[in-house]
Amino acid sequence: MSELNWALARKQQTLAERARIIQLVRTFFIERGYLEVETPHRIPANAPEPHIDAVASGDWALHTSPELAMKRLLAAGFGPLFQLCRVWRDGERGQYHLPEFTLLEWYRSGIDYHALMTECMELLTTLAPQGKLSRQGRTIDLAMPWPQLTVGEAFARYASQSLDEALARDCFEELLTTEVEPHLGRDRPLFLTEYPASLAALARTKPGDPQRAERFELYIDGLELANAFSELTDPHEQRRRFEADEASRRLAGKNPYPLPEKFLAELGSMPVAAGIALGLDRLIMLLTDAARIDDVVAFTPGDL
Repeated sequence: MSELNWALARKQQTLAERARIIQLVRTFFIERGYLEVETPHRIPANAPEPHIDAVASGDWALHTSPELAMKRLLAAGFGPLFQLCRVWRDGERGQYHLPEFTLLEWYRSGIDYHALMTECMELLTTLAPQGKLSRQGRTIDLAMPWPQLTVGEAFARYASQSLDEALARDCFEELLTTEVEPHLGRDRPLFLTEYPASLAALARTKPGDPQRAERFELYIDGLELANAFSELTDPHEQRRRFEADEASRRLAGKNPYPLPEKFLAELGSMPVAAGIALGLDRLIMLLTDAARIDDVVAFTPGDL
């Protein structure tokens, strides 16, 4: 008789809790009129983000996010949408990272990113009705509303350089990760807001303030949990940003990526909308007080 895999067997309770949380997430969105959708995992082109590398699949790639396909559904007239799916990002591995992980994404037309903040708060308090999280011996208060902090304020408060200096010296991501993030959401969840326009990604800029984007990230206990936008619907501006991001990738010596032409062709038909990507494995870590992402999935790459 072969020996029992005790490392896997010990995960039974956590994986049962994971399944329960996923069903609660589905119920949350279905009761609010969202349609659950499935989109292809293997696609011809991802958004060319400078700091995210796709996993090749023949001449195509595995998707790093279902974002582009879900926005095409919005552009075709679909109502509010959500999706729970596996995504792949090459080279991502660590205490909070896996190269294959689960994202929850949802999109609604007729709203901006402020409405998504409210839905984040409502989702988390539904999943933790006791109104708090126990995190490595500390308590995180989930009472609404949650505080907000602009990126500029966060850098002024916690980083060794100002936001403008970090952008000029091309060390924004490094300082955000090492100096700023550990301080965010330690006692209460926190929305990091007002990203500079140069980091808008697929977000629209603020009306009357084109130097800032309508983008936020949600942090709990120093952990980035979600990334949200009021969506950019100008295909010409989006193409310009994609081309700039692809140029940055090539300058860094990364593999060239094609642009997602069908997405760009349909983007002009998309209504005013907002969308968000939330790391489900990280959410389950927080809800189960797990120390590592490995603890809340059945298998990691090293287990296979």
